[in-house]
Amino acid sequence: MGKTAAPKTLQSILDALKSASFAVAAQPSGSYLVSKYGAAAILGADKAILSGPGAYVHGHIAVLLDRGFQKFLKTAEFELPANAAQLAAIHRFTEELDQLIGEKILFNQALGTTSDVYNYDRIKGREADEPRGTAPWQAAGH
Repeated sequence: MGKTAAPKTLQSILDALKSASFAVAAQPSGSYLVSKYGAAAILGADKAILSGPGAYVHGHIAVLLDRGFQKFLKTAEFELPANAAQLAAIHRFTEELDQLIGEKILFNQALGTTSDVYNYDRIKGREADEPRGTAPWQAAGH
């Protein structure tokens, strides 16, 4: 049977982040803003990620929005197209952060950057626009 690692304390996680060149800033709410590579996340006092990870743009952590043809960075104030360098930075930041805080790394996340929201414009609201007809196997009038 393998040895189980001792649970990480918040201070040991913060020290590990700082030693890995992450910028760590205490927030008034008792959480911590952790940033590197132009990406950021909010780490809570309970060692859980409260917000992000996402691109850190103009002092905001942007949500990654996938519209099928393009990924966008969205905050409460603005929305702009994401470029390849930003997506790579988010992916690298997320991998390093997850490893340092002891999060499980999922297969689909390890392959590349995953979006927070999927909103494909071709299917958005489609059900409300077109009345549903009868299926070919149903008799007319049923």
